[in-house]
Amino acid sequence: MIMNKQYTYMTKFLRAISCLSLLSLSACSSYFGNYWTHTQNYAKPIGQSMVTDNDTIYTDTLKCLAYKIDEDNITPDTMAVGRIIDYTGKDDLETGRRLTQGATLMVISALAKAGVPQVERFDTSVNEFELKMKDNKLIKNSIEGDERVFQPILAGALVGSKYTIMGGITELNYNIRSNDVNAFFDIVSGGMRYYVMNVAMDFRLVETETLKIMSTVSYQKQIIGREIQAGVFEFFDDKLLDIGVGERSLEPMQLAIRSISELAVYDLVNDLYQIPRAYCFNLTVPKE
Repeated sequence: MIMNKQYTYMTKFLRAISCLSLLSLSACSSYFGNYWTHTQNYAKPIGQSMVTDNDTIYTDTLKCLAYKIDEDNITPDTMAVGRIIDYTGKDDLETGRRLTQGATLMVISALAKAGVPQVERFDTSVNEFELKMKDNKLIKNSIEGDERVFQPILAGALVGSKYTIMGGITELNYNIRSNDVNAFFDIVSGGMRYYVMNVAMDFRLVETETLKIMSTVSYQKQIIGREIQAGVFEFFDDKLLDIGVGERSLEPMQLAIRSISELAVYDLVNDLYQIPRAYCFNLTVPKE
């Protein structure tokens, strides 16, 4: 009886090893096979997923807001976006900053989805370079009817902004709640655990000319991570064979930042033009 049980365990063990070996040989042969071919890529990349729109659950709400502004014949004021940076100071020795440094770009995209006209204030390096070159008369003129060889500096060429959105990422709280459940019966085990963290952002809408703060919003979003494990453990004398499967998933932290940014833009623009907040949460944009 004992011999039969050990023979069964050994058979399972050899099958597992053979499967791993076949996978390894297949991967190696595929890699080295591509390596010796005269192509641009020595190894075939595995990431071939389709490119999609980077939407959140509030994207349709912003599009609805753009539709409502147009329907009510509202002419939205030109806006700019200031620096929206990470104030949490949380980083990792291996991966660096834990949160995105591109929140400003997310807010710019959110304003575009809401149909609000904008002017660039985030990266003006090219404009400043060209202005310097114009001042030194080094840029060729392309203005019709102007006989000057160089491109002149024209007063009043830049469009100003009426309002500016500013803010930052103000909180990143780890493991505000967690739970761990494990079960073990005979040689079969399983477990599940989850944890909750959150991020928060604060925004303000500022009148550019007077620097008067028109309105503010502050939002947080919880992020849930989970891990599910199931495994079979087999013992050979003093050695342990662990065959297990598992799943780990974590809601993307950066997507949470984008979601907060889009909701904040919706509320700031909504408040500015006095549109009922619930309008776009209860109405979708009519299909064309």
